[in-house]
Amino acid sequence: MSGGEEEALIEAAQAARKQAYAPYSTYQVGSALQTRSGRIYTGCNVENASYGLTICSERVALAKAVSEGEREFELLAICASGAPAPCGACRQVLYEFSPDLVLLLVDPQKKQRARVDLTTLFPHAFQSSSLGI
Repeated sequence: MSGGEEEALIEAAQAARKQAYAPYSTYQVGSALQTRSGRIYTGCNVENASYGLTICSERVALAKAVSEGEREFELLAICASGAPAPCGACRQVLYEFSPDLVLLLVDPQKKQRARVDLTTLFPHAFQSSSLGI
């Protein structure tokens, strides 16, 4: 993926972040997921008064892509203040589809970026082989 394509993905994540529904934490997160076919799906976090029902931006983007028939993913940009990184649940769900996924972690206020492989963030993912499947 070229630098220009990565910039476009980051811009999509930043735009998605503006749609976040975060009245409780005020922590807005946006994600943009690029499929192997080249399509981009965005997501934002959607909070709920019952915190356990909150949906992370990464899973929103993934669910949109899967609901459109996509199953293979190459790159995920996550945009948030601080040190954005997917939670454990998102790491597991992303791993289910693309263990080799590359993540761009972007803090727009500090103008910081990190590029990391999902397997680096999540070296011991639960796998279907653990179920005997």
